Amino acid sequence: MSEETLRSQLYGAYKNRAMMYYHIFQELKREVGDERAAEIMKRGIYNRGLEIGEKYKKFSPADLEGLRDAFLAGSADQGNMFRPEVVRCDGEGLDIQMRSCPLKEAYEEAGLSDEEIVKMCDIAAVVDYGTFEGAGFRFFADTWKPGEEGCCRLHIRPGK
Repeated sequence: MSEETLRSQLYGAYKNRAMMYYHIFQELKREVGDERAAEIMKRGIYNRGLEIGEKYKKFSPADLEGLRDAFLAGSADQGNMFRPEVVRCDGEGLDIQMRSCPLKEAYEEAGLSDEEIVKMCDIAAVVDYGTFEGAGFRFFADTWKPGEEGCCRLHIRPGK
């Protein structure tokens, strides 16, 4: 199998994940309403993030350079998928701007409205909260909003 075929399948898997999130959200929304559906999904996605965060615990509470290097080294397709750009890395914080996102692209390709994309990005980004909080850091994300370039901006701060 060629590298290009593997790359195509990898990107397709991420886009499939995005659409699974969307369809699960739609079904939950019909049953329990918008807010409750988002809350339920976020809990499950956060828990997956906690599992991912295990590999970064060795950098907690304050080795932001080590965390940066490990996180970027594990970025899909050698960083080409999300195109992370480190905009800050010092003793007080690590900020990473994602320049692209296959989940957001899948939502755009599916014809979701900007409002729906904002909602789905907000839900999907919870994996990062679980990842970095589970590793022992403080974390918040600025998720995509209409008119902005790229996608999420991750803000990681030393833990307690």
